[in-house]
Amino acid sequence: MIPTKRPRVKICCIGTVDEAWMAIRYGASALGLVSEMPSGPGVIPEDLIATIAARVPPPVATFLLTSKRESAEIVAQQRRTGVKTIQIVDRVEPDCYANLRRALPGISLVQVVHVTGPEAIERAVSVAPHVDAVLLDSGNLTAPVRELGGTGRTHDWAISGRVRELLEVPVFLAGGLTPENVRQAITEVGPFAVDVCSGVRKDGKLDEATLANFFAQVSAP
Repeated sequence: MIPTKRPRVKICCIGTVDEAWMAIRYGASALGLVSEMPSGPGVIPEDLIATIAARVPPPVATFLLTSKRESAEIVAQQRRTGVKTIQIVDRVEPDCYANLRRALPGISLVQVVHVTGPEAIERAVSVAPHVDAVLLDSGNLTAPVRELGGTGRTHDWAISGRVRELLEVPVFLAGGLTPENVRQAITEVGPFAVDVCSGVRKDGKLDEATLANFFAQVSAP
């Protein structure tokens, strides 16, 4: 896809209805709601995910971050939480996507690809035909405790830029983004959207001043 100079913004690790509305007021196009994970920040119970998702107005996408790998479990999560998008943070078998499409018509699928090296390019190209978007993050599937997101680390944006060039579906860029580096990330990668969690938080809570600065940098010339 062609590069995007002013990408959409997804605020991840939303923990309360108030955080959701703060993100929406500043212009978030999507909110990330984190279900059970082996590691990382922002995990909240499914009943709270459902409560937040029900309060988000229709133009804003609600993403369920799931570490489940079986389609039946993912379908059950979506039905319990009522989100509009499934963000699959781990690897799944190819038939999982087809099963989800059949069971959840109208629900968008986003596959996370963790950029640990050039092999991420092939991985992104292989999964792109099955999903509505690919999200590039900085986890590590081979770590002793699997890192599926929320690491606060950046990765090689040159690889991410190459992925964006090759794919015909939108690319979200995550991993260590902050107000200080997001403009550079946009310049180097040109993603459809940027995705941030820890980079707009202080003491685990969404920080309004940092959030405002992040949006200002995204919109800067």
